[in-house]
Amino acid sequence: MDLKLNNPLVFFDLETTGINIASDRIVEIALLKIKPNGEKEEMLMRINPEIHIPEQSSKIHGIYDSDVENEPSFREVAKKVAAFIEGCDLAGFNSNRFDIPLLAEEFLRAGIDIDMKKRKFVDIQAIFHKMEKRTLSAAYKLYCNKDLEDAHSAMADTKATYEILKAQLDVYEKTEYEDNRGNVSTPVKNDVNALSEFSSYDKNVDFLGRIIYDENGVEIFNFGKNKGKPVEQVLKEQPGYYGWIMNGDFPLYTKKVLTNIKLRDLKK
Repeated sequence: MDLKLNNPLVFFDLETTGINIASDRIVEIALLKIKPNGEKEEMLMRINPEIHIPEQSSKIHGIYDSDVENEPSFREVAKKVAAFIEGCDLAGFNSNRFDIPLLAEEFLRAGIDIDMKKRKFVDIQAIFHKMEKRTLSAAYKLYCNKDLEDAHSAMADTKATYEILKAQLDVYEKTEYEDNRGNVSTPVKNDVNALSEFSSYDKNVDFLGRIIYDENGVEIFNFGKNKGKPVEQVLKEQPGYYGWIMNGDFPLYTKKVLTNIKLRDLKK
């Protein structure tokens, strides 16, 4: 089933130095843009992370320090990547929990402040896990009846992710889904807005869910001693908590969200 799109949809995959959103870096990025008229555009770049690539990571994606020592840093290509995804929604495999927040961190480190929240995010892994409960290779075999060759090659993974979503639309077009509250719906539709909503796990304010919206749309902390408390209330009652987070090992995007809430409160 071909995708029905209002905006271009960019499927992408990152190979990285590790899995820490705040401190790890991109070593390869693959992007596949699907335009509303069906045209496709690709971009594939290796990136010098400017830090050592641990052996355990290199064993997964096959990229070593020597492979990227002469490649550009993300700062050098950030504007090119930003231009490629301008006006586009984003899709990937486990992208909501890893690729999107890490990409946002890299943009902020490069001094490019892109409002990622204006875009729709479609996480193909979330659809897969919610509908079937299972890796990318398994999903490719299940939905496309193919073996994924060159797994952990960024472009191979990216193209497989695109094929899987199209197959999921065929498989689940009229399939009912029951959520934890017993609500029944048919959420897998050929509509990016619906897919974005269904493939999100939480009502996150930041990407990692350190701050989320409660049932009334109020920002609350989702970790630590202040879990469940409104952010504005905590910032008023515990002024040092803001500084603790800003000086701590939290993602730049989480710090940006917290600062925006603090500044908004000051303007009231």
